[in-house]
Amino acid sequence: MGDYMNRRAVLLLGGAAALAACGGNAPPLPLGTDGKPLPRVYKISEADAAAIDFRMLDAVNALRRARGGPAVTFDAQLNAAAATHARDMSVQNRPWHFGSDGSSPLVRVQRVGYPDKLLGELISETFQTELETLSAWMAAPETREVLLDPRATQMGFAWYQEPNGKIWWCLLSGTSGGIIPISPLGLTQ
Repeated sequence: MGDYMNRRAVLLLGGAAALAACGGNAPPLPLGTDGKPLPRVYKISEADAAAIDFRMLDAVNALRRARGGPAVTFDAQLNAAAATHARDMSVQNRPWHFGSDGSSPLVRVQRVGYPDKLLGELISETFQTELETLSAWMAAPETREVLLDPRATQMGFAWYQEPNGKIWWCLLSGTSGGIIPISPLGLTQ
């Protein structure tokens, strides 16, 4: 019986050691008041900064192709208008479609000399990655409509990250043929 007890003790101690190793020293995830894990900050490194725009473009085009739509390409003027607005939303500390000077998306693309039709603007304030933000836009019918609009041939995309990690995202879609007013659905978050 003593041999059996020694074997049992060794097995129990070995099992306990294995379980302790599985738990590691990882700190527990901080929980919000709703009991769910709080979002983790997506700190954009210099190496990631150059790739983010193209990951977004590739992901948008994959979604558009899956729906039978044409691919979009970056437009430098739409990118400039998106960058201006992403930074301006941070200055205002609110995600909305009007600039601190009262400018609308249409006015902002006119200011950068965009000669074609603006179809829509998507914005977001988050700590999430660009692909998580895209997923959130795809989850809402109004923003999904802007992303998948079959008339779109051009896209502008930019972001601004604050020191605390908060990211302001802005995506503009357009097509050739001259500037037209934006529908209310084009002005969604």
